[in-house]
Amino acid sequence: MRIAAILNRESGTLRTMDIDSFCKEAVDIFAKAGHELTCKVVTGKDVLSTIEELADDDMFDAIIAAGGDGTISSAAAIAHERGKTLGLLPAGTMNLFARALGVPSDISKALHAVAQGRVGKIDLATANGRPFVHQFSVGIHARLVRIRDSMTYGSRLGKMFASLRAIAAAAVNPPRFEVEFEDGSGRHRRVVSGIAVSNNPLEDGPMPVAERLNTGQLGVYFADSVTTGELVRLVIDVFTGRWRANPQVTEIKTSGMVLQFPKRKGDARAVIDGELIELDRRVELKILPQALSMILPAKLD
Repeated sequence: MRIAAILNRESGTLRTMDIDSFCKEAVDIFAKAGHELTCKVVTGKDVLSTIEELADDDMFDAIIAAGGDGTISSAAAIAHERGKTLGLLPAGTMNLFARALGVPSDISKALHAVAQGRVGKIDLATANGRPFVHQFSVGIHARLVRIRDSMTYGSRLGKMFASLRAIAAAAVNPPRFEVEFEDGSGRHRRVVSGIAVSNNPLEDGPMPVAERLNTGQLGVYFADSVTTGELVRLVIDVFTGRWRANPQVTEIKTSGMVLQFPKRKGDARAVIDGELIELDRRVELKILPQALSMILPAKLD
């Protein structure tokens, strides 16, 4: 295959590397696997426009994006719209979608796994038509991201510490809001502190990611209205992989759901794959089975 790789020189992992040497290594690794790789090194502000440009270029059979969940999510939306095959290299903080896909967290190992991978189809989820690869969330998570983004940090480790500080700040006064939703069993109303909707149901474990990416289902998770103590308990259960047994959590598996927020505040926010967005009063969530062509990584010994 002829493949274009878009590398953001300002992203966390790549920022600390000799990116020119990394590109040469990548070209050699892909050549040994029978592919022709072209590296495009860009700054953060040019990442999406470059992905769009190369996705439109018939010279390339696939594009590879290097970045975190937000960058990969945007690249997936572009690839889906253009009918292009997408590959990824993990260069963010959590790299949750890369974990679900089975891409090694070490970017050098990821090069070999992707170069030796195969093209396959996976599911893609949408919120009011906007694609996402990992998760749409409202409530607790949105507040955490909002608090964390107001902090200053200059590294991956700094971002992780900021996230812990954000959890502590959010626990003082957990959010509480009303939601109405429709699924296959009818219309319901609940008061909750958080909602998370994942592209395929999540697996158990301290790093909740999709167990599979081809079930044709969303995983919808409601966290009941919680006190400070209950929220702390829930956070501990998430970190220890016991969140599914927490009595505050309700799980629904469905191919689609409509969420409505009758008392939504004007500044309410949601999160899509780590990015804060404005929360609409009505959000229609869908799964698009096998809608995204991906380079599925090879399993390395």
